[in-house]
Amino acid sequence: MPTFIQISDPHVVPKGQLVCGHSDTAAALRSAVAAINARLPALGPVDCAIVTGDLTDHGTAEEYAHFIEIMADLALPWRAIPGNHDSREGMRGAFAGQDWMPARGPVHWLRDFGPFAVIGLDTLLEGAHHGWLAEEGFAFLSQSLADLGGHPVVVATHHPWLHCGIPAMDADNLRNGAALMDLLEAYPGPARMISGHVHRAITGQIGRVGCMIAPSTAHAVNRDLRADAVHALALEPGAVVLHSWLGTQPGLISDVLPVTLNPALWPFD
Repeated sequence: MPTFIQISDPHVVPKGQLVCGHSDTAAALRSAVAAINARLPALGPVDCAIVTGDLTDHGTAEEYAHFIEIMADLALPWRAIPGNHDSREGMRGAFAGQDWMPARGPVHWLRDFGPFAVIGLDTLLEGAHHGWLAEEGFAFLSQSLADLGGHPVVVATHHPWLHCGIPAMDADNLRNGAALMDLLEAYPGPARMISGHVHRAITGQIGRVGCMIAPSTAHAVNRDLRADAVHALALEPGAVVLHSWLGTQPGLISDVLPVTLNPALWPFD
C-alpha cells in the first residue's frame, strides 16, 4: 500500500544550541529518525518521508548542514517544502542535488504515489511568520490539478488554512488559504490537505476537504486559551504521521506515531 511519513517542524539549530534555551530539537529529530527506522519492518513498505517545513530555526547554512547530517541516517528518501523559519535560497543551496528541488523560484513539486499524488507547495513569505501562496504557487497547483484530472490528491503546505483554535497560530496561518481551498473544492476528485506550523496534531474538515496538521518532532505550541496566557512552547512528546492509502474507501488514513523507541508490548489476552 503506498505510504509516506510526514515529518514536520524539526527546527534544527547549530550543534550545542537549544531552541528558546530549552528544546533540544536536534536530539528530537535524531530520536524521530531512529524511531522511524525501528518501526519500518512493522509498517511494511514506506515510499518516502515528506518534511512539511521549518527544517531549521533560522535558515542558516550551518543549520541545514546539521539537518542533513541527522537525516542521513533515515532509511528512506525524503523531500521537503519550506516553512517560515526556513530560507528558500538556503534550502536550494543545501539541497541542490535533490531531484525535487527546482533550480530557481519557489519550492513546489509533485510526487506521484500511484493511487494518489502529493503536491508540495511553498508558502514561505520571506520575513513573515504567516504564510502566503504566491501567484506562481496557484499556477503550479492549478496546472497540477488539471494534469491529475480527478486523480486523488494530497496538497502539502507548511502553513495550514484550517484554524486550530490557538489565536496566535491562527493569526499566522496561510492568509490566502481560502483561494487554495476553492481550487480543492472545485477539483473533481478526492482532495486532502496536510500541513505543519502549529506543532500539534489537529484534524478538521473544510467543505469536503479533509485537513490534518502534523505535530512537531520536538516541542509543541502550548494550548492555553486564558486571556493572560503567554504564547509559549511546551516540551510535549514529539511525533510523526504515517499516511497510508487503503483503497478508494477510506482512501488515505493518517496515524500519529510517537517517536518513542521500542515501546513495551503485551499481547492481548
